[in-house]
Amino acid sequence: MNPEPLIQLDAITKVFLTDEVETHALSGIHLSLAKGEYVSIAGPSGCGKSTLLSILGLLDTPSGGTYTLNGQAVANLDFAQRARIRNREIGFIFQSFNLIGDLTVYENVELPLVYRGMPASERRSAAQIALEKVGMSHRVNHYPSQLSGGQQQRVAVARALVGNPSILLADEPTGNLDSKNGDAVMDLLRDLHREGATICMVTHDPRFARHADRTVQLFDGRVVEERDAVPG
Repeated sequence: MNPEPLIQLDAITKVFLTDEVETHALSGIHLSLAKGEYVSIAGPSGCGKSTLLSILGLLDTPSGGTYTLNGQAVANLDFAQRARIRNREIGFIFQSFNLIGDLTVYENVELPLVYRGMPASERRSAAQIALEKVGMSHRVNHYPSQLSGGQQQRVAVARALVGNPSILLADEPTGNLDSKNGDAVMDLLRDLHREGATICMVTHDPRFARHADRTVQLFDGRVVEERDAVPG
């Protein structure tokens, strides 16, 4: 008997209405993600990758269908309920880092735990562990502007990890990095997966898609192919 999936999407649709024109961004998406799995979502620009990731991350709501996260139906929760689950269950890694410029590295990583109301001593310990995992514990008092792009993305990964989320969602995490730093961030995600992290990553780069256990190919808002990684 297979365990219940961490994430289950059934018949998910997303329709945007602009000037009386309907745009079907997602059309009948069925997708399961198991705990500990590493899945990449691939496809051309405009195929619905980022829309799907926004729904997975509870940043947007589907127009139809059901979404179950850790056994809880989450598609139709209100704003406050979605925000609470995001803070506890989901870690985000964005293409543009999204660090806060007037906060230090430590303060950026600590911030999700502040919103949880976690005591300062526990926040300090968790932030230190997360920064050590990404090799940035020596930069705790630096500001984002004092870091390279690769270092900023490592800090962003630490921020995503700090709350021990059920899943990491990565949206083109190498998109603003040169090839060397991009490879380093992908190696970091691979190591986190080997340690047990569940990862869902949007990428347009087939080299990076191959890091995942499974690739889900989207086209015009539909899943057109799913393939497992080829060992090697």
